[in-house]
Amino acid sequence: MEGAVRVQILSQMGISEVPSQYIQPPKNRPESVTENIADLSCKHVPAIDLCSEKESVLPAIREACREWGAFHVFNHGVPTKLLDGLRRACLSFFNDFQMEDKLKYACNPNFAASEGYGSRLLVSSENETVLDWRDYFDHHTLPLSCRNPSAWPHFPPEYRELMANYSDEMRVLAQRLLALMSESLGLKASCIEDAVGEFYQNITASYYPPCPQPDLTLGLQSHSDIGVITLLIQDDVGGLQVLKDGEWLLVDPLPNAILVLVADQTEIITNGKYKTCVHRAITNASKARLSIATFHDPAKTVRISPVSDLVSQSSPPLYSSVLYRDYLSSWYSNAPEGKRNLDKLLLDTSK
Repeated sequence: MEGAVRVQILSQMGISEVPSQYIQPPKNRPESVTENIADLSCKHVPAIDLCSEKESVLPAIREACREWGAFHVFNHGVPTKLLDGLRRACLSFFNDFQMEDKLKYACNPNFAASEGYGSRLLVSSENETVLDWRDYFDHHTLPLSCRNPSAWPHFPPEYRELMANYSDEMRVLAQRLLALMSESLGLKASCIEDAVGEFYQNITASYYPPCPQPDLTLGLQSHSDIGVITLLIQDDVGGLQVLKDGEWLLVDPLPNAILVLVADQTEIITNGKYKTCVHRAITNASKARLSIATFHDPAKTVRISPVSDLVSQSSPPLYSSVLYRDYLSSWYSNAPEGKRNLDKLLLDTSK
């Protein structure tokens, strides 16, 4: 059982000040958390209709991946009923059941990214790591050999079936998006997926309780995702921010849309042509927030490097190759702040 106190318990206690281990250093804190969160909203993250003609979809994806590293997709083929059902089931797990029942699914505190119900992302002492104002449930969903629904909540009763169906839908959508991203660079459709190999997918449902001091905390600290592509759905409570041109912008949740986040391995594979998205989650004092992120990673034994078709004398490789296992280990060792690990792989192209 994970030893950390669940953030939801702290929030329900009605505390007026957050414990010290949740207070971010001044440089990491939100500049100001306005009472009217809509004032901070970003209405410019691209939204792409996947039912449009490919001639318009490919340029839109190319621009979004170059300029933002993020974009919404709609008409994506994932049933709205499934999106709504999974959001309800995850919210029900956090809100409708006794803590003693939820703790039966607690994460193993001795391993990073262990499956289950947790509050601490990194394996380190609380004195060394500022904690996120967040509880979560992490599910290992692909490959099927890693999928064990008995490790997922049995309440509400539809939870496990919804999660398994959602995993399958996200795999199909991720493959479709990577094919479009490849084609948008003039590559064969399978290029990025071929470089990745079999997906290792995990799905994390994050619950951000109301916070008495949102100006001092983060629901999720600044980071870029370490894998290939992340697919995110939110509820209608804003909180996700993306870093664009040095400014933190709040991403408006779009009904029934899925937010696509370019992750570190895709930046390497595309030789920097497509940018990983640095993002974070802020908190608020009045409303809980739910998000569900689906991560798609290579196997730990896969070596990632820029694809040969994007490397030439005039466009030399920008990144050294890396074994994904080593990249993963470095990320967990250094804490997920900014693009520290990705920048370590940059090559000197000035020679």
